[in-house]
Amino acid sequence: MSASPIIEAFFDEPTNTISYLVADPATGDAAVIDPVLDFDLASGEADIRSAERILACAAARSWNIVMVLETHAHADHLSAAPYIKAKTGAAIGIGDHIRDVQKIFRPMFAFDDLAIDGSDFDRLFGDGDRFAIGELDVTVMYVPGHTPADIAYRIGDAAFVGDTLFMPDYGTARADFPGGDARQLYRSIRRVLSLPEETRLFLCHDYKAPGRDEYRWETTVGEVRNSSVHVRDEIGEDAFVAMREARDATLSVPKLLLPAIQVNIRAGRFPAAEANGVNYLRIPVKPMFGMSAA
Repeated sequence: MSASPIIEAFFDEPTNTISYLVADPATGDAAVIDPVLDFDLASGEADIRSAERILACAAARSWNIVMVLETHAHADHLSAAPYIKAKTGAAIGIGDHIRDVQKIFRPMFAFDDLAIDGSDFDRLFGDGDRFAIGELDVTVMYVPGHTPADIAYRIGDAAFVGDTLFMPDYGTARADFPGGDARQLYRSIRRVLSLPEETRLFLCHDYKAPGRDEYRWETTVGEVRNSSVHVRDEIGEDAFVAMREARDATLSVPKLLLPAIQVNIRAGRFPAAEANGVNYLRIPVKPMFGMSAA
């Protein structure tokens, strides 16, 4: 088994998301992690230019994409997993606790057609599951807290941790989405930080911390433990929880939250088209007092 996958990163500035193409140098088999579908909220237009960049890179290197791996059901971008699957035949995988997320959001959007058994996805991974990408060994780590379904993928000397961690100078993910929990997040992070200090950590987002001019998305376990503004070793669980909950109370809702959740809990598919052939997304409305439509 190779200890070092080849990793290509693709940064999407509109959503501050990093997608990854991870390849086995021995066989050329590859996986795409957290691919972005370009979506304009104002017009409702979706585009596949970001996914095409990934596919073009794989084609240029003669890599065979065999899997699309999601770290969780994202709230800040829509997934391009179905498009990549359609172009390559790759299976779409996510953590098996996606079922919990589906159960939370199905009544919120009144989606009677939404399966809550995870069957929209091809593979559901549990904690400790192992599978292969070519000759690369992949181990799944269950790291809830940001959402109930977050997982990380450990591939050789690298770990893809989704939204669980940000760069050390920026901190950690929010934990105030439905089913999120700051205390659980802290414990998940400590589990990630129990990996060898030289383990490379690849993140799903970066927002450029104050004083930093460039985007960054790769760090190490040792760097986080020594210098993270939120979870360096001397910061205990209670202090983290107090900080995280206070900070989360000040954060605004992600711009693409409503469309992203509706699509991503379906493995990136849009809800079925209506009789007129148009796909629609729903916006739950909370009327002001006295503003009922009745």
